[in-house]
Parts: sequence; structure tokens; C-alpha cells
Amino acid sequence: MGEGTGMTFSLLGRCAWTRQFGAAVTTSSIAVGTRVPFLAAGIGGVLTQHRTDPRLGPRGLDLLRSGCTAAETVAALVASTPDHRWRQIAVMDAQGRTAHFDGERVKPSRSVSHGQDVVALGNILANERVAVAMAEAFLAAADQPLAERLVRALEAGEAAGGEHGEVTSASLTVVDRECFPYVDLRIDKAVGPIPALRALWEEYAPLADGFVQRAIAPEDAPII
Repeated sequence: MGEGTGMTFSLLGRCAWTRQFGAAVTTSSIAVGTRVPFLAAGIGGVLTQHRTDPRLGPRGLDLLRSGCTAAETVAALVASTPDHRWRQIAVMDAQGRTAHFDGERVKPSRSVSHGQDVVALGNILANERVAVAMAEAFLAAADQPLAERLVRALEAGEAAGGEHGEVTSASLTVVDRECFPYVDLRIDKAVGPIPALRALWEEYAPLADGFVQRAIAPEDAPII
């Protein structure tokens, strides 16, 4: 099957202190990071999955920019697509409010969990606890950087049972103040993509600020 028909678990998260937004996702098909998560600095984020329509991501961000809340954005996205029965959508707005939609053709087990500055969801999962475990892990790591919290949430989702089948791709994205991502890491095809994403994040973490510095103040930027 794969992400085209589901088998995906993901989350959107926000850091109340830095105002960063982030998303992490994993699935059974190739290159999930190109299709599911959409983020904009200072605006929020959108997840679009199951029979995935990536057009809903930019459309959702435009709605958020126009002043729509998360709930209003989800309602407008559902109304805008005649194929909403196949869609699973989550949205977070600039205030950290969250909303989601499960179309009637989204395959079980489905799972969703909303918390302070987080929404986690999935489809074709091993059990309904997967999203709850993800949100709990995110909230329990409140003292960690946002990207770390997102990776821990993916790990918790896998530990709680994950999908019906093996995942093969994963992605981690965080936006901060600039028009480009603060973190944008992808495992496009691998056995064990979540551990691979963990290793990639741990290598990237000490370099992230330096890459931003290169853009905004190159004279003082570190050599990386």
C-alpha cells in the first residue's frame, strides 16, 4: 500500500518560547517529506495524508495567512476538495490551536490526539494508541528543542505499534523566523527510517544555528 493510501503517522508541534513550528512524519512509501508536511514561519502548519493531496498544504497555509483559525482552515480545505472522503488533514495556527479531519474512506486503525501546541494523527495503524503516545512524548519533552521533541514523538509512535507494516521514509521540518526552514531533514528510502532520522538530526543539531548565521550575518558565521 504505502502513503498514497495511508499507513502514515505524523504530528505538528509548536514551541511556545521560540515560536518555532515543526512537523515530523513517517510512512511505508518513498519520500514522504515531499508530500505531507507544509509549514510557514510565524503562520503555522498543515499535514495532508492518506490518499494524499499535496495541493491542500499550500492552500491551507494561504488560509492561515489570511487570518483563518486552524478550525476554519480545516473546514475550508474540506469544502474545497470533492475528494475529502479520502483525506486526513491536520492544521495548527499561529496561536498553537489545532484541528483535524478524517474522511470516511480513511482506513483504520485511525488515531488522533490534540494537546497544548501539538496534534498527532495517523491511519492504517497497528492500534488507536499511536497518536496518543506521540502527543504524550512531545509534551513530556517540553524542556527540549522543538526538533528533538518531534523526533521523540515519532519514536514513541513506532514504539506504540506504528503502522500495519514497515515504514521506509521519514522527515523532520522546523521553521523559525526566516523564509527557509531551520531544519529540513529527510530519509527518503531506508530500512529503519526513524533511527536514521534520529542520527541525522543529532549530526545536524549543532550546525543548525550556524547555517542560519551564514545567511543573515556571513561575516560572523562559523566555518562548518
